[in-house]
Amino acid sequence: MKKSILSLIILFSISFGAAQQLETYDYFKGNREVIRSGVQAILTCNGLFTSNRSIDQVYDNELKYLPQPIGNAEAGDYKIHYDRKAVEIGVAGGTPVMRAAFREGIGCIILSPDQTLEDIDELPEQSLPVLNDDPKHIAWPNGDLIKSKKLSEGIDQKRLEEAVDWAFNRGTPEQNTIGLLIVHKGEIIAEQYAQGFDYTTKTRTWSTAKSIAVTLIGILSDQGKMSLDEPLKVDWLPEQSNPDSDPRNTITLRHVLNMSSGLYTVDSRKMEYATGSGLAYWAGASITNGARNRGLIRAPGSSWDYENYDTILAILAMKNTLGEEYFHFPRTALLDKIGMRSTFLSTDRFGDFVLSSQVYTNARDLARFGLLYLNEGIWDGEQIISKEWIDFVRTPAPSTKEIGNFYGGQWWLVPDDRNDVPKDAYSTAGNRGQFVIVVPSHDLVIVRRGLDYGRQGFNRWDLTREVLKAMEVE
Repeated sequence: MKKSILSLIILFSISFGAAQQLETYDYFKGNREVIRSGVQAILTCNGLFTSNRSIDQVYDNELKYLPQPIGNAEAGDYKIHYDRKAVEIGVAGGTPVMRAAFREGIGCIILSPDQTLEDIDELPEQSLPVLNDDPKHIAWPNGDLIKSKKLSEGIDQKRLEEAVDWAFNRGTPEQNTIGLLIVHKGEIIAEQYAQGFDYTTKTRTWSTAKSIAVTLIGILSDQGKMSLDEPLKVDWLPEQSNPDSDPRNTITLRHVLNMSSGLYTVDSRKMEYATGSGLAYWAGASITNGARNRGLIRAPGSSWDYENYDTILAILAMKNTLGEEYFHFPRTALLDKIGMRSTFLSTDRFGDFVLSSQVYTNARDLARFGLLYLNEGIWDGEQIISKEWIDFVRTPAPSTKEIGNFYGGQWWLVPDDRNDVPKDAYSTAGNRGQFVIVVPSHDLVIVRRGLDYGRQGFNRWDLTREVLKAMEVE
């Protein structure tokens, strides 16, 4: 009897303790409100001044992503400063007013809540001169001059049109395809845009930027300046009395590129719009400080966990390697060489590239990027990126072996359970449906741009399947 009573007391104590520890209050509410305004500031600013769209178009498409955008195209608690290419979201007295400003060659940068428009001139900008030529008079793929050409043998025109129609007419309003471009054997065989967009329109890549990041790192690796299996050599936060003993020193470049750092994850815990990288993306915090300030919770390489900060750590290691060359390196080493004239790599307000998400570009530039990989890293006879590095990004991360082999090095792979598309295909992937799909066995690159919202769910491998139906050899 006494034993039964004791058991009940213990059970009650455990239950009571658990109930007492249930937290229902959102302690990050203030952060969420600031970030909500910051998201609108960045998307509006870039929509107007990077994409050169109207405020009506911005509300109809770019801001469709937000559950409750502030105001509407006619009016609201926001200000647009067309003369300064800046946006303010909110009014004084409540949630801090969030501001974003366009900077040449970079796109819009989010300011911190304690900054004003007077701080714009202190923000970084890209001083490297743009290429001094006109892409309209340069033949594809280096430029935008597209010669009229019949489809190559083996492509069914009707089925190709059906694939394009499949991409645009989804029957689900939240899947909003704004551009589709298909390249076969180096030639554009299909290109279509939604109303209000064309081949010049820059939109956000979201996490497709990660595949650009790994390319830049690969160039340095090919030069012997970075190594996959050497420690990252970053200064971890918080500072330790004995930094050499920090267990995070065992994290290598390979670990972070495989999304397997073992560091505490933020974004995968539904906190992206409350803390973590969200504070840098949308609220003006330092992107690198947040990336360095995470504790080790698993052995590096043992577990796959998608995290923006892992990419940022790789970029920080790149910065530490390059020194003063860092800011111009993406242009000189990659973008200018393959004709990606319309691509802006955005930074935080401190001048660090936010290459986990914040790149603005158009479909043709992304097709050029895909062609670089399709051609095993060669462009105009120059080996921009080595075949060995491409093999790395296409090799499943060891931590995904038991869960589908779906991820390589900042590129996504055809998962084990997918048998209706070639296994050699691989893809970038970004929020709202940004995909560059490379299919070497069919000499094929597919670019899909989207401004999806709500549930989203556009499937890149389904698109690949539909496009391949237009080819004789499937």
